[in-house]
Amino acid sequence: MANLGFVGLGVMGGRITRRLLAAGHTVSGYNRSREKAAPLAELGLVVRDTPREVAESADVVFSMVTNVAALRAVTEGPDGILAGLSPGKIYVDMTTGTPEASRAVAEQVSERGARMLDAPVSGSVSTLEEGRLTIMVGGDEDAFAEVEAILRDIGPTVLHIGGNGQALLMKIAINLSLHVQMVAFCEGLLLAEKDGIDREVAVEALLSSVIASPMLKYRGPFVLEMPEEAWFNVNMMQKDMNLALEAGRRLDVPMPTTAISNELLTAARGMGLVEQDFAVVYEVMAQMAGLRGVRS
Repeated sequence: MANLGFVGLGVMGGRITRRLLAAGHTVSGYNRSREKAAPLAELGLVVRDTPREVAESADVVFSMVTNVAALRAVTEGPDGILAGLSPGKIYVDMTTGTPEASRAVAEQVSERGARMLDAPVSGSVSTLEEGRLTIMVGGDEDAFAEVEAILRDIGPTVLHIGGNGQALLMKIAINLSLHVQMVAFCEGLLLAEKDGIDREVAVEALLSSVIASPMLKYRGPFVLEMPEEAWFNVNMMQKDMNLALEAGRRLDVPMPTTAISNELLTAARGMGLVEQDFAVVYEVMAQMAGLRGVRS
């Protein structure tokens, strides 16, 4: 068992921490909103006052926050993770940010004698809770070997992708397809509905067909009833779509379906749906098609 730390106890980070505690690890944690840590404290989490305290108390410290700005907030300054690192420690960041920002933090970690891995995940709340999450890792292979067993306590599929930042690029490449697939699913569904086919019947037919990817199987039913808590909201998905478009421009890769699908997220924002799961794109497209959406 390992002495771990976890900074960022949100929708995914909190559930990952639960799995680490259930596996028998000692875990110290920090979250900006301290009340989110309370249920985990009942399971054995040692709640710390700053990210620095978490890093000081752990041999391997994890973080999973919203974006690059949030990553800087928890890593920099006198109370940040970097200030708590020392030689021999390993820092594993699971935030989906830019590869460039992750590499910059990795350089700062190295200056302190520690090593950093970027380890974004592919999956949702349901895949995490079912123990089916995929974790992609970028960074030093020796550091990866030291934490691989810990990562497998989070999810069974752990892949070393390449150097620092490359796992993040892989995650961005995966996430753009999530939204593009959802948009195509909604287009087919609305075509069926507009001709008078019952929505539930059409959803069942689509999800029983060859197009039913794992993502569509768990998110497709959201067009019938949206979850009370967004698994991955419009704001988060548009962040990743914009990261994908930025990477496409940098690498000279044309991304027409990503660009068009991204505009529907902008429409969702304009409709005040930013906190809803990105499956709410169905609502946007239904209104464009003159039909009643799931929230109507």
